[in-house]
Amino acid sequence: MSGRTTPRHIPRKRFGQNFLVDDGIIAGIIEAVRPQRRDNLVEIGPGLGALTTPLLERLDRLHVIEIDRDLIARLRGLHDPEQLLIHEGDVLEFDFTALGESLRVVGNLPYNISTPLLFRLAAFAGRIRDIHVMLQKEVVERMVAAPGDAEFSRLSVMLQYRFDMEKLIDVPPESFEPAPKVDSAVVRLMPFTTLPHPARDEGMLAEVVARAFGQRRKTLRNTLKGMVTAEQLAQLGIDAGARAQELAVADFVRIADAVAAPA
Repeated sequence: MSGRTTPRHIPRKRFGQNFLVDDGIIAGIIEAVRPQRRDNLVEIGPGLGALTTPLLERLDRLHVIEIDRDLIARLRGLHDPEQLLIHEGDVLEFDFTALGESLRVVGNLPYNISTPLLFRLAAFAGRIRDIHVMLQKEVVERMVAAPGDAEFSRLSVMLQYRFDMEKLIDVPPESFEPAPKVDSAVVRLMPFTTLPHPARDEGMLAEVVARAFGQRRKTLRNTLKGMVTAEQLAQLGIDAGARAQELAVADFVRIADAVAAPA
């Protein structure tokens, strides 16, 4: 595979580089994605090409986003530029609209930017068909957590608002080179065609959720003070003495709609 050819690339900590080398996990990811010839697919952080090579075997063309110039030079030397379209730069600043509609996203995401990257992808959800990414297992567990779970968080709410999500594959540290100090997991995100609980003002929803989870141990009465009263929460069927992790996505949408309602 291209991920094991010379010259050897020294992983850069500043880019959060841990390269996938486990053939079984690689095959499992490709099987989960099931790429078809004409799919509009982009790989985030192709690295040494562990996923890039098997993807290219199944696709007419593949977009990749990479920030490391050494890795870009390596990829250019290994693949046909008409089949592998390389976008150099920071994925957190990348305009995914440039890649068109029905976009499929794949990648072993840098763990040091995983949360802001997930929020960025969510902003482009209307153009995305599906997402298959590897993340720190702890982050994946937060993404798919249910209300009442200790892992249920701001990330859970904001992603579950927009995506149906499923954890697919557990990935141990020894599947990488160098081995990270944490376990990893592959997760699938499918944007809802129609939002189950559409908010009147998504900016307000984001603000309510951020405030509510800003101090997890405090009750909604305290975290949302000045934004909504205990009486208003009661009218919405929500206990002001509850904590953020006890509420479902629909509850947060009701609060945000009430706050956003014209006087």
